[in-house]
Amino acid sequence: MTSRRVVVDVPLVITALLLSAYGIAMVYSAGQTDVPTSATHAWASQIRWLIFGLAGAYAVSRASVRFFEWAALPVYLMSLALLALLLVIGTGAGTAASHKSWIGIGGIRLGQPSELAKVTVVLMLARVLAARREPPKSLLDLWQPALVAFLPWLLIMMQPDLGTGLVFIGIFFSMLYWSGVPFPLLVLVASPAVSLILAFNTSLWGAWFLLLLALVLWYKPFMLEGVGLMLANVVMGVVAPVLWERMAPYQRHRLLVFLDPSIDPRRSGWHVIQSQVAIGSGGWLGKGFLMGTQKRLAFLPEQHTDFIFAVLGEELGFIGVTVALMLFLFLLLRAVRVAERANDSFSSLVAMGLASSWLVHIIVNVGMTLNLMPITGIPLPFFSYGGSFMLACWLAIGLLSRISSEGRGARVGELAI
Repeated sequence: MTSRRVVVDVPLVITALLLSAYGIAMVYSAGQTDVPTSATHAWASQIRWLIFGLAGAYAVSRASVRFFEWAALPVYLMSLALLALLLVIGTGAGTAASHKSWIGIGGIRLGQPSELAKVTVVLMLARVLAARREPPKSLLDLWQPALVAFLPWLLIMMQPDLGTGLVFIGIFFSMLYWSGVPFPLLVLVASPAVSLILAFNTSLWGAWFLLLLALVLWYKPFMLEGVGLMLANVVMGVVAPVLWERMAPYQRHRLLVFLDPSIDPRRSGWHVIQSQVAIGSGGWLGKGFLMGTQKRLAFLPEQHTDFIFAVLGEELGFIGVTVALMLFLFLLLRAVRVAERANDSFSSLVAMGLASSWLVHIIVNVGMTLNLMPITGIPLPFFSYGGSFMLACWLAIGLLSRISSEGRGARVGELAI
């Protein structure tokens, strides 16, 4: 099950280390405020979790890819059990105080099972998709991978945790695409969700429905699949206005504030307005490390977790943001390269699934600080304070490093351990 010889993917590991060090520096800065906050000593805890993450990555890199393929089912089932347990004993924290996302004992939060579930779902999806002789070509062929992604997604949405739910959706579609599922089929799978969103505007929904009808006639799925798909889109179009009317007033208000934060600048719109002010005031070079005024006055909410990117923009400016985004880009490209050079479908799908998880986190987190995405409480990889997430990120690095060492063109020599 294990291999004594492991080749370190030096570019991958160094990039992750640079991101982690950069992130810890920003978490430290986020805690340096003129008023007391819970972020004051977060950096020390983040360093401890980084050490745990490095140890976990090393342990994972010592096991063979075949071991993870075998272990995919039991760890996936364990994740489902933990997510179900959260609905009973889960607790919240920070801006997610109403959620049931953390397991806690005696008032001490032990971690978020959903972070590790992202890794286990990637493993299980890879196992299911790799077991097929050819990529799914119809909606019926997708029932197994859809079930693998749907069960944890449903449990997470029951917490409720929209941000993490978006990550699972991103993982699902990216892995389907990488496995060879035709793009038109992916559009058909996603169409009911698109109809639900566009149904709030009759003209947009009508145009989308005609486009979808043309796609169905061109792709020519099985008769029952095509009819069922069109009915599902009609149902979503009818249900959307009903859902809007049945939403609690605060839920409707939150959506309206996303479209225009100025309608409630001192309450629901406060988060994004302060974030935009912080990032916009950073300019090219920023106000200087530790010197961000929005941060020092603690105007930024959750500035060491969800809004760490705003601290980065305010203190280090456009240059600091560009450095961080370039590091993220290199990390993602390296993960894609690992996927391309993997020896088998399972390994390749795992690498792509992990990369897509990070990509969704980056897009949603950065987007919500700029009001391009709704505020969902999703962390920034290697940057945001959070032990479970740091551990999960480094376990992913360990997996990628192992896949890289077994892939085509892997080097051996002085870097082998």
